Amino acid sequence: MPTYVILGNYSDQGIRNIKDTTKRAEAFRNFAKGMGVAVKEIYWTMGRYDVVTIIDAPDDPTATRLLLAAGALGNVRTETLRAFTERDMGQILKGI
Repeated sequence: MPTYVILGNYSDQGIRNIKDTTKRAEAFRNFAKGMGVAVKEIYWTMGRYDVVTIIDAPDDPTATRLLLAAGALGNVRTETLRAFTERDMGQILKGI
């Protein structure tokens, strides 16, 4: 299953309701599970991004659907990176 690294920043609404961030994370995990997505880790971070989330999703459309639904709630803005393992890169590089 493809892995995705999601970098998130709180919106104005999200930071106003910061006390609910762990509750929102749990709701995100449950929603993702219903879509067949495994939330591997959620990290609250210092620096440029407020949250880093690692997920495994069946495919790009499913990951996109999940993140669009989460973004529509208005608490966080995300940037998503498709991650490749060393094995994945080995297969990709065979074609060069």
